[in-house]
Amino acid sequence: MKRKSLFFLFCFFLLISLLLSSSQKIKRAKDLDVRFRKWLEEEVVYIITPKEKEVFLQLETDRERDLFIEAFWKQRDPDPLTPQNEFREEHYRRITYANRWFGRDSPGPGWRTAMGRIYIILGEPTSIDKFESLTEVFPTIIWFYEGMAEYGLPNAFSVVFFKKSGIGEYELYSPIKYGPQNLLVNYMGDPKDYADAYNQLLEIEPAIASVSLSLIHGETSAQVPTLSIASEVLLSAKIPSAPYEKVKDEYAEKLLLYKDIVEVDYTANYIENDFLLETIRDDSGIFFIHYLIEPKRLSTEQYENKFRTILEVNGKVSDLDGNTVYQFEQTIPVELGQEQMDLIKSKLFSFQDVFPLIEGSYKFNALLKNTVFKEFTSIEQDIVIPKSSQLQMSSLILANRIQKDPKDKGNTKAFLVEDIQFVPSPRNDFSLEDSLHLIFQISGLDEELRKNGFLEYSISKQNLQDKEKVLSYAKSIKEYADQINFYEKFPLKDLPPAHYEIRVALLNKDKEEVLARENNFYISPFASIPRPWILSLPKPPPGNPVFLNILGKQFLNRKNLPEARALLERAYQKNPNSLEFALDLCRALFSAKDYAAVKKIALPFYQSQGKNEFLGLLGQSCQALREYEEAISYYKAYLSHFGTNINILNSIGECYYRLGNVEEALIAWEKSLELNPRQEKLKKIVDSLKEKK
Repeated sequence: MKRKSLFFLFCFFLLISLLLSSSQKIKRAKDLDVRFRKWLEEEVVYIITPKEKEVFLQLETDRERDLFIEAFWKQRDPDPLTPQNEFREEHYRRITYANRWFGRDSPGPGWRTAMGRIYIILGEPTSIDKFESLTEVFPTIIWFYEGMAEYGLPNAFSVVFFKKSGIGEYELYSPIKYGPQNLLVNYMGDPKDYADAYNQLLEIEPAIASVSLSLIHGETSAQVPTLSIASEVLLSAKIPSAPYEKVKDEYAEKLLLYKDIVEVDYTANYIENDFLLETIRDDSGIFFIHYLIEPKRLSTEQYENKFRTILEVNGKVSDLDGNTVYQFEQTIPVELGQEQMDLIKSKLFSFQDVFPLIEGSYKFNALLKNTVFKEFTSIEQDIVIPKSSQLQMSSLILANRIQKDPKDKGNTKAFLVEDIQFVPSPRNDFSLEDSLHLIFQISGLDEELRKNGFLEYSISKQNLQDKEKVLSYAKSIKEYADQINFYEKFPLKDLPPAHYEIRVALLNKDKEEVLARENNFYISPFASIPRPWILSLPKPPPGNPVFLNILGKQFLNRKNLPEARALLERAYQKNPNSLEFALDLCRALFSAKDYAAVKKIALPFYQSQGKNEFLGLLGQSCQALREYEEAISYYKAYLSHFGTNINILNSIGECYYRLGNVEEALIAWEKSLELNPRQEKLKKIVDSLKEKK
């Protein structure tokens, strides 16, 4: 029996189990456990956002749902540093009040009534007017609210309830839906003549008449009675969405996206961030991804006069089919003294990093975890690495300051281009005293464009309806010594605070546009803007074999064996003592079925240095070369060092079987079946061999 068959069999069972587990996801609230259904459909039904509800229904376990509920309330806590959650306490107080006072005329609980819903969403009214004894008007109650503009509501408005036809529970009154004529007990006029009904109400009770046409105070004039469309929007959209106004529900998507990656302690502690990602090519032609993440906060613990935490960064690049192309992980201890903390405590924190990437289209995910406080933030971004030979202009990177000849010159560092360290902001915000430092790249310039081409720069102020050009000039490409990296500086002191667009166009000798790029930025009215403190760890200089090895592994993951082998061999040749380089090259050689080459590289590491990491590759290569006894020795050494492994046991059984030693083959395979009895094909082979004994 071939090992490959067993491997595919294992993958088949794994796929089936994954499909079964994914099918157990709950898509409907009625399928939830009673406790969670009550929470979703009663307790938070008026305040949960559509996105939060969608995510909650996709969670698979009660543990995940409990963590979601914890995160849900934490996102709404006005003071997370205290043990009390004032928002949650007030919310449940409102539910209790609604159930006690608003369900008397209703067959259901008070929270389901119109009054209960409005009370739970908006809370206590500023004032209440009751008109329940008027003979000519149905029982009407007016709740007046003011000072709620922060929730996207009018500064002053009323919510009106009335008993339609004078019986039953109070309903929510809408000027558009009902009109003043439905408030009158014996209105005998035209049912569509709301102006006549309004005038009758005005004579009976001006307070009711004033809200019968519009719920928004000051919107309509008594001289020209009109029904308020804005009031309908208030009732149907603005009031229901008021609980969402201050809730940033991005955390819910992140919880769902990373719940299988981030430890459970983190899931309730998602922190929002700003981020920036740019692609920059170095002199050797390698494209590097430069990125920064600025979480809204960074928590540290204090021990005496030291402030400490530990950051963990996990990055993954996947192709458009979801296959992993590159992964990395870094652990970064952070320790600050009291003076450093005093300088940065009012600033944001900016983590910046860089890595190389081969040509293609990808999705990039980065996870930044604060392991001490169990907080995390993340970024997701599409990336395209173009062919370096084609004519193209990179995106425009805008920096608020630069440093020439930085101390890390010569190394590879985020936003370090040649000998200039650029300091961009993900918000592209500038103060009046700043200069805008622009850096971009053009590749693929032919000789004609190098000699006779131009770059046209323009800055336009963005008005409501159009753009107003405030600066424009052109420079010949010949004026730039470096015709790949282009740098310009723009002082901003003469530009008024506003939103702007900067544009760069490549022109040919006839001043015809060949290609162009734009970016937006903002000039603040303030003389200075607090800038974050930056944590950026330098990487080795360009040309270091570590980058060749990374790119080689990426090609290997993309199944491009010729490119992978060439790069991994170059890295290994530059540093043949590197365990990582040797292992990665051996994996590429094994994929290329060059088993003899695998043994040539791996054996010295195992025999002379005792590097057990090569045991699996040595066993597989010897097995492929039909050197079964040698393969068995490596496989057994693997089991002795790393512990039981079903694939290794199956491979040992196959090697013994090829050697004609059925007894030992059965021992290995039966041990494998003890660990995983669902290997039906292997089970048939074992049963067949036993029958022949």
